This record gives sequence, structure tokens and C-alpha cells, in this order.
Amino acid sequence: MRVLLILFILLGFPALEIFVLAKLAGVIGWWLLLWLILSAFVGWTLIQEEKLAMFGRLFSALQSGQPLGYAMLDSMRTLLAGVLLIFPGVVSDVMALVLLLLPRPKAIPGSSPAQEETIIEGEWQREEDKRLK
Repeated sequence: MRVLLILFILLGFPALEIFVLAKLAGVIGWWLLLWLILSAFVGWTLIQEEKLAMFGRLFSALQSGQPLGYAMLDSMRTLLAGVLLIFPGVVSDVMALVLLLLPRPKAIPGSSPAQEETIIEGEWQREEDKRLK
């Protein structure tokens, strides 16, 4: 049953894309081809830029003490949106735009050791080291 469901999803998505493309091509005309080419170019550019930005996000999260999972999740979401933009179809383009417009995960307050100051209160006294004299 699980295999049948996966097969239905894998075959249903391209069928939905073809159906929507055929309907839109009848309404819009050849402008749809320009949209598909432009969205593929934007998707390719998004993937190329994210390859470099991913290491910067990971390094920044590591320096600030934030969990690395948020940086990885954000990068993977952007990469998935780029791949969906490369696929020819309007439905995948809408899914990519939804992924790109989702709010980015924010930093967890108080989890960064650089933001907190640790104060240890107590009494102290200096003892002279006799070996140095």
C-alpha cells in the first residue's frame, strides 16, 4: 500500500504540472515559456549563491553559539526552493516561492554565550609566590 501511495505521488505531481501548464498555455500563450526559462535561471542562480552562503551561515552560527541545525535547515530550504524553480512547471514554482517566503528561524534568546556575562561573586585575596622573590 505504501509503495502504491509513493508511486501515485511520483506520477501525480508531473501529471498535475502538465495539466496546469496546458491550461495556462491556452490562457497566457508563449509568455509561459519566458516564465519557465526565467524561473529556471533564477533557480540555478539561487543554488549557486547558496553553495557559498551555506558555509558562511554555518560559521556564523558556530561563532555565535547557535545550534547548527537552524543554519542547515535554512540552507536546505533555499536549495530545495532552487531545485523546485528549475523543474519546469507552475506548481513547483509556487511551492518554491512559498518556501522562500517562509520566515527564517530566529536566534534563540539566551543561547549565545557571547550575549551573556557570567559574574561569579566571592571574596579573594592575593598571595605572593615565594619562589618568584
